[in-house]
Amino acid sequence: MELRHLRSFVVLAEERHFGRAAGRLHIAQPALSQQVKQLERELGVPLFTRTTRRVELTEAGARFAEHARTVLGDVARAEDDMALLASGAVGRVSIGFIGTATYDVLPRVAREVRASVPGLDLELRGELLSPRLVDGLRDRTFDVALLRPDPLNSGDLAIRTLRSERLVAVLPSSHPLAGRRRISLSALAGEAFVMHPSGHRSSMHERVRAACEAAGFSPDPVVEVSETATLVVFVAAGLGVALVPEPVRSLGLAGVSYVALTDPPTIDLALATRAADDAPAVRRVAELVAACL
Repeated sequence: MELRHLRSFVVLAEERHFGRAAGRLHIAQPALSQQVKQLERELGVPLFTRTTRRVELTEAGARFAEHARTVLGDVARAEDDMALLASGAVGRVSIGFIGTATYDVLPRVAREVRASVPGLDLELRGELLSPRLVDGLRDRTFDVALLRPDPLNSGDLAIRTLRSERLVAVLPSSHPLAGRRRISLSALAGEAFVMHPSGHRSSMHERVRAACEAAGFSPDPVVEVSETATLVVFVAAGLGVALVPEPVRSLGLAGVSYVALTDPPTIDLALATRAADDAPAVRRVAELVAACL
């Protein structure tokens, strides 16, 4: 049974006239007649009674018309859904954010995507470290990630730098330098530092350590924490000082002061996707994320 036969049957059932139905279908009247006869042979029942002037549905024809309209409606809805999927207007996209992007970028991305693509199923995960995000892209936990562009890409990821962020010092509010507008990084020599985990667990640890060494000292002692928000809480608790990207200021936690550096190191924020991922919804969300920045 072919869809074109169902469409022809439904149009004929509406028009009750072969000539008018053939005109609507843009086919010759004999071709329409052959399609209806073939459909009747397949079903084993007459669908129409024919007179010289008019065509009427039989009882079987009226019953079959309901089925035909349901099938054609389902097909139309499926076609519409696939068209939306192809345009990136529907589907599921999971986005992972490093800690600093969680605070200022995640809310903007959520608002923009939901306003622009309301039919999309959007999953958001924040406060993650870059290595975890890279692993998540590869095991398909995430489709899009905002992370630090370390040399993480072995060719299977597409990474685009979106912006460069200055590092600022985070000091306990009671610290002698907390009231300054700007300090040199070397002024923090000898302080305990709160940092992200060392090794391959975080991209920030080595960057902060390298910045301190460029300023003439090595941070010691070091307290390691995974989440940026927890890092700032530890500073507020007096466990040390820290260097964080400037967007962390938006956390607004009490008990700390953010102080600019005279010669601030910078760190990039990048957008990453799987290089081979051509899903329209993923491409569309990636462009919306980039536009937010």
